[in-house]
Amino acid sequence: MPERLRCMPQERDPLFTAMVEYNYHYAVGKMVPMFEKSMMGRQRLTDEQRKHRVEGIMRIMGSCSACIEVTFPVKRDDGSFTLITGYRAHHSVHKMPVKGGIRYSEDVSSDEVKGLAALMSYKTACVNAPFGGAKGGIKINPKEFSENELEKITRRYTLELVKRGFIGPGIDVPAPDMNTGPLEMSWIADQYAKTLGHSDINSYATVTGKPINLGGVAGRQDATGRGVYIGTNCFIREPELMQQIGLSPGWQDKTYVVQGFGNVGFHTARFYSKAGAKCIGVIEWDCAIRNCQGINPHELMEHLKKTGSIRDFPGSEAVDRDELLCAECDILAPCATEKVVHLDNAGNIKAKIIAEGANGPLTPAADRILMEKNVLIIPDIYLNAGGVTVSYFEWVKNVNHKSFGRLSLKYEEGTQLHLLDSVEKSLNKSLPNCNIEIRPSEEFRRRLIDASEKEIVRASLEATMEKTAAEIKFMAKEHNLGINMRIAAYCNSLYKIYKCYEEAGLTL
Repeated sequence: MPERLRCMPQERDPLFTAMVEYNYHYAVGKMVPMFEKSMMGRQRLTDEQRKHRVEGIMRIMGSCSACIEVTFPVKRDDGSFTLITGYRAHHSVHKMPVKGGIRYSEDVSSDEVKGLAALMSYKTACVNAPFGGAKGGIKINPKEFSENELEKITRRYTLELVKRGFIGPGIDVPAPDMNTGPLEMSWIADQYAKTLGHSDINSYATVTGKPINLGGVAGRQDATGRGVYIGTNCFIREPELMQQIGLSPGWQDKTYVVQGFGNVGFHTARFYSKAGAKCIGVIEWDCAIRNCQGINPHELMEHLKKTGSIRDFPGSEAVDRDELLCAECDILAPCATEKVVHLDNAGNIKAKIIAEGANGPLTPAADRILMEKNVLIIPDIYLNAGGVTVSYFEWVKNVNHKSFGRLSLKYEEGTQLHLLDSVEKSLNKSLPNCNIEIRPSEEFRRRLIDASEKEIVRASLEATMEKTAAEIKFMAKEHNLGINMRIAAYCNSLYKIYKCYEEAGLTL
């Protein structure tokens, strides 16, 4: 652990990049002996050369490959001009293209995008998405600009990335992030397609999170929230793990609090409630509400759309945000901003499970305090990776130029129906006095005939999250980490990135 990072478990407000670096170096300490052992097969290298090689790969894996800052003028609707600053960072390029969102926020900085790009490197590796890590952002408050002005800013930012070789279907594939969505992604895709990508058949694969009509994939909208639910489910149903933290396995009688009720928070709450858990409170940017009868996520979202605030939701009680953050519940799901649980409030957290739907919602100090309290923390690099997983499916769809299931669904339907018919004939032949009739149930027929791209994407997301959860649990046991799933997830990611560098070789 570098000396400058040793104080991280005592800091209240650390830099985001330093938080990611701290977790990285913690995991490196666990993995280096394994990496050095794996080098023993390189007979042509001396022991010293093997050690240097492992150290070299570790330095590469922990550093940011490139980061740019661009500034450009934009003419506003009233005729005035303003200067806009944007950033884009490429962290690990062990696989190309690199992948990461673009956010619009006044808090965007070089430090933030570097830290988030590093997080993306580990996140994509964790869920086996074949991308390196990247992140970008524009330093603005989008509420202060009209839609016309935002389009100008987005298109000009895209041009600046094009000029510097920081965007392209095989180079860098952005996605939505804070305060961006399908509309902004469609502007980026269109701008790229009309400039550098004018003759590239894969030009619209340069960005994911697009509208369906522009090559987006069905199921992307709720992918991150669905991933939070699937990931939580993979841990909450483990009897041995739940016993360690003093909870019964499964969703029955579980209570939860959601911090942040945007896209991720809403879908997380929706799936948690559908599984049988009870929402006892929601924390938004303007206030927090508590309802002892349980909060219906659908009704709350409808209220939010109509009023723009959760403050006066019928039947709820407005409470202090910090008070609700520390309420008695089984699961706390921070789904909004970074560093929401820190040195000052971590000791008051009463939840038994922290489900990190946001990037970096816990500081290393909070991590240490909660681990000492035997709280299970399901880490961000795994739990909120549903978005990048489905973004990978969209990218594959774009470069293949066909929707999922389009070439095979009808054939698979016929195959399954023929199988049922074959079973029916075999039974009637074996039992001549019986007239057995086998017909597909309504659910079976629906899955055969009405199977859509959305269902295929969702099934693939579930398979990805379940496989990754198994890998994380294995790493936790392999390195005697107990319930420290954050470091287990980092170990899982570092192993995969290391193998790429080690087997591909290093540049001179």
